[in-house]
Amino acid sequence: MEEYSEKPKKGIGRKILTTLSIVVVLAAAAFVFFKFFFVFGTGVKAGELNLFVYKGYVFKTYEGRLIQAGYNSKNSNNTIQSNEFNFSVKDEKVAKQLERCTGKVVELHYKEYLGTLPWRGMTKYVVDSVYSVSPSVGQTGAPLLLPGEVL
Repeated sequence: MEEYSEKPKKGIGRKILTTLSIVVVLAAAAFVFFKFFFVFGTGVKAGELNLFVYKGYVFKTYEGRLIQAGYNSKNSNNTIQSNEFNFSVKDEKVAKQLERCTGKVVELHYKEYLGTLPWRGMTKYVVDSVYSVSPSVGQTGAPLLLPGEVL
């Protein structure tokens, strides 16, 4: 009499490994998307454009600094403080517009990401448009006169 025994299938381990690999790849893709491409927030910041440069070793990016004046609420004597908003610009049209605005008060619309990419800029805040540009407080456009000079 012949004994009939069922051999274990070799494909079960392969199916588990394939399924696990697919789950890991999808989880990694979801992490990369939410960390680097998902727009966490958008907003508008206004202040005096202090610095705007084009720099980088491998990836050249436009970087800027906006100075926002305000009151320091942590201190009881309400001293004035300045807050810096560091940002990046990836659109060259917006960058050309900002290059001529150093020292002026600007309103910038930005997108906030959870992580930075080297070709997108050094900060997680990426400015995508300029709403308005106006002269800084104290700038009148009149020539600077030295003491004793007359127009």
